[in-house]
Amino acid sequence: MPYKLNRLRGALAGVSAALLLTACAQPWTAVQPGADASALTVRLGPPREVYDLPDGGKRLMWPTQPLGEFTTAADVDASGKVVSLRQVLDDNEFYKAQIGTWTKKDVLVNFGRPVETSYFPLMKRKVWTYRYMEANIWYMMYNFYFDDSGVLRLTQKTPDPLHDPDRRNMF
Repeated sequence: MPYKLNRLRGALAGVSAALLLTACAQPWTAVQPGADASALTVRLGPPREVYDLPDGGKRLMWPTQPLGEFTTAADVDASGKVVSLRQVLDDNEFYKAQIGTWTKKDVLVNFGRPVETSYFPLMKRKVWTYRYMEANIWYMMYNFYFDDSGVLRLTQKTPDPLHDPDRRNMF
């Protein structure tokens, strides 16, 4: 009898986990490319950031910063149709940044406003920092270092001290 009870508990745990994961689906996933941009506003509310794209379209963004780790971005064409939707605070997105080519404007349009900015005078670098989750497990910070002319010179990722139990009382 205990064997059957353990199997039943395991099955119930599996079903519960699947339901929980389904409930955590991102709200923007219900809007498909080709839909009218107004469907995003109905689903997510008005975008907090809007940027012009070179092709005449717009990038709409819904950040959860300063304490959240996600920014939903939607590219909308000139006619108001959704071209793509994605979560942009992600390693795969960050790795698209081109050292020596991208500027502050490129980083801003691709990732939105940073959670914080700093200046390191000895390095002569302005740093923009974004909070994100790596692999949906680790709380991280991604840093973009710009020279005085605003060109990207270095990127770096570090653990997010906000979620470090050893450093939590330091802030």
